Amino acid sequence: MNAPQPGTVHAVLEDFLGHWRGTTRLAASAWGPERTAAAEVSYTRAAGGFAVVQSYRHTEADGTHFEGHGVFTVDPDRDDVLWYHVDSMGQPPEAPTRCTWQDGVLRVERHSDRGTARHTFRVDGGVLTHTAELRLGGSADYVPFMTSECRRE
Repeated sequence: MNAPQPGTVHAVLEDFLGHWRGTTRLAASAWGPERTAAAEVSYTRAAGGFAVVQSYRHTEADGTHFEGHGVFTVDPDRDDVLWYHVDSMGQPPEAPTRCTWQDGVLRVERHSDRGTARHTFRVDGGVLTHTAELRLGGSADYVPFMTSECRRE
């Protein structure tokens, strides 16, 4: 990977830029039954093109909502992508997570005392897909938690 020029973003993040709308399917879990929510996500250039700010929100039929905000940036010493993320679940922000980029898919695993969340992000055929799977407690298996599919506005 090469460092971006001022005003541009790193090539691996370029396809995500823009405002997207669609749906999020939430799997049945301790947080509720299986359901679908209206989703909205934006990816915007920041810091002279050296970062991309992510703003995500989904709103359920009863009006409850979830939001998360992230910053993707490139570690020039290791030439990989980092993800800083906070959300409305109320947990304190964690240290940035290193991402992997393979075959057009950005993958992230966030580890905490509660378990591991594995995220994948990709743009294919004009559709932005973000999936999250959880591995909680002592479980060895990931369980699907949410899948968002959005189209650029």
